[in-house]
Amino acid sequence: MASLLTGTLNMGTFLSIVRRRYKRRRKKRSERKDRSCLRQSRNQQKYFTMDIDDEENMSSSSTDVKENRNMDNVPPKDSSVQSTGEGSQLSNGGSSSRKRPLEEGNNGHSKFRPKKRKKTPGPVLPKNALMQLNEIKPGLQYKLLSQTGPVHAPIFVMAVEVNGQVFEGSGPTKKKAKLHAAEKALRSFVQFPNASEAHLAMGRTLSVNTDFTSDQADFPDTLFNGFETPVQTDNSFYLGSNGDGSYSSSIDYSLSSSSVAGSLIQSPLPTPSSYPSTSGKNPVMILNELRPGLKYEFLSESGESHAKNFVMAVAVDGQTFEGSGRNKKLAKARAAQSALACLFNMQLDQTPSHQPIPSEGLQLHLPQVLADAVARLVVDKFSDLTDNFTSPHARRKVLAGIVMTTGTDVKDAQVISVSTGTKCINGEYMSDRGLALNDCHAEIISRRCLLKFLYTQLELFVSNKEDQQKSIFIKSERGGFKLKENVQFHLYISTSPCGDARIFSPHEAAQEDQGDRHPNRKARGQLRTKIESGEGTIPVRSTTTIQTWDGVLQGERLLTMSCSDKIARWNVLGIQGSLLSLFVEPIYFSSIILGSLYHGDHLSRAVYQRIAEIEDLPPLYTLNRPLLSGISNAEARQPGKAPNFSVNWTVGDTALEVINATTGKDEMGRASRLCKHALYSRWMRIHAKLSSSLRSKILKPNLYHDTKQVATKYQTAKECLFKAFLKAGLGAWVEKPIEQDQFSLSV
Repeated sequence: MASLLTGTLNMGTFLSIVRRRYKRRRKKRSERKDRSCLRQSRNQQKYFTMDIDDEENMSSSSTDVKENRNMDNVPPKDSSVQSTGEGSQLSNGGSSSRKRPLEEGNNGHSKFRPKKRKKTPGPVLPKNALMQLNEIKPGLQYKLLSQTGPVHAPIFVMAVEVNGQVFEGSGPTKKKAKLHAAEKALRSFVQFPNASEAHLAMGRTLSVNTDFTSDQADFPDTLFNGFETPVQTDNSFYLGSNGDGSYSSSIDYSLSSSSVAGSLIQSPLPTPSSYPSTSGKNPVMILNELRPGLKYEFLSESGESHAKNFVMAVAVDGQTFEGSGRNKKLAKARAAQSALACLFNMQLDQTPSHQPIPSEGLQLHLPQVLADAVARLVVDKFSDLTDNFTSPHARRKVLAGIVMTTGTDVKDAQVISVSTGTKCINGEYMSDRGLALNDCHAEIISRRCLLKFLYTQLELFVSNKEDQQKSIFIKSERGGFKLKENVQFHLYISTSPCGDARIFSPHEAAQEDQGDRHPNRKARGQLRTKIESGEGTIPVRSTTTIQTWDGVLQGERLLTMSCSDKIARWNVLGIQGSLLSLFVEPIYFSSIILGSLYHGDHLSRAVYQRIAEIEDLPPLYTLNRPLLSGISNAEARQPGKAPNFSVNWTVGDTALEVINATTGKDEMGRASRLCKHALYSRWMRIHAKLSSSLRSKILKPNLYHDTKQVATKYQTAKECLFKAFLKAGLGAWVEKPIEQDQFSLSV
């Protein structure tokens, strides 16, 4: 019984202890909760009464934090008495993060001085052109002229009429387009108190030492008033002006000029431009600053669907300037660039690789105008022949053509031939009767078309007196015939010719390209041969290579000289060939124009520069240096695999002839109208009528090879050419097996 009572007492004691502990824990939790609520209320009061500037400074000033910490009953080491007194005042309104000490006389509550927010005036924003123009001419109406470009990158053109003049501006938004239009309008009539402000408004800078009191100003009057006609004075404000209203053309041939320009007058050293830097501005913008309110006219659209070509024109100071490009915007820029080059002598492209290389002597055309016109004529003719490129035979990698001009106006030019092709005959299909075409590269076929045209012109001369006047030939005082004066032939190739001109020009010349950086490398200028039934070239062997008929038929690779090498040959021997040289004096190309991959240094080396040391040429034969040029709008690379066919057309033909490049004959296995057999037949017919007019006498023509050997001066010039290549260390010329020329025919 006693043990039971003892156990009951122990249990009661235990429960009372547990109960007391539970109450103490609840009391502590309640006290913590009360303190937490009090702290939150004080914080809210603090944020409502503090200024925004104090709130920002609260976390950045360590000194204030230390001072406030001393106010929260944390006595400093040296002043414990003062802290205790102050701490009694913090019981109601103090906070652990006070920034300012409490002020006396406030019954222990915190008091903050209300701070007024300071409003500092910002910088006065400058008025844009739109606002300035609206102040000068309120109520102007802006009109949306056009919207071009894709949906994600539109280009808007807005126009505004001011003082009877219409100003256009373009931009990615209508607002920016209006702004540009307003800028142009302001430049046209706003007068500035001094020249520096005028130049700043134009986005230009003047030199520090500019003397505005000098009679010899270094800025044009047009900067101050675009509508005023400059007064003619003794001092010319325009670069390139001769002081009498005439303008000398720039020596930089990379820029086009007016199609109505006359003969080219070259100044040996152009005057350095006095205009400020034009970096970052396109030609249209620069021209509009000098001649506001110009209108660009759309002339034509041509080219294949993936390579369109647009032509735009602009009239400036009574002259019309044309420009072409793959879109209208680029064409406008080319036209403006042409005007800037001719009228203001502004050179916007100084890249050496882009510069056309003029031929020796006086030029009848400005090179870029001629190049663009020749290219456009050839492409347009090819479009006509292929039903606007819809024919299956319009597929091609390389397009070539020859254009004839008879005067200074390129509008009188005539397309003589058009051709395509990139492959050569397979050795097993060689013909020993001259019925197959060995080389079906486009430029080679175009030259054979020209031979056919020359035979036609000789036949005209011998037919009757009326037709004799239509012929391009006249009798030469040295015997035989020669071209009429001013008759010129221009070769266009859509890309650089294979071989030495192409191998080092795989891409378009970039702005930073400074010509050939390694002109003395051994690989430069080497003779190269084409690959049989394929594309590309390989260097010739260092020793003389003799090809044999039976060796080729048994499988030895047939070697054909590259197009670069053949063009170099034409620049010495002429494009008329050995047979026609018996009748006519040597004929040379006046220009060679590339549609893409134009590098002036590589092309000039390939077609004449590498044989500049040629010696002992017979009379009338020379090293021809034609004009070399690219075009303003480089042709796009042709997609897809190269076709296995070649097409050709000569003026007078009714349709294209399609040749299988592998066999050298047409699709039906018939001989081409350009083969050796066909051209030799025409030569024989002319010989029967003009045997008395031969420059070299031949008794009885027999074998094709023997007739060619009668042209002794031509053969001598050919030997000089081969020696020049060997002397320069460029390799030995590879000729076809002699058996293929051992054929004869009768009239």
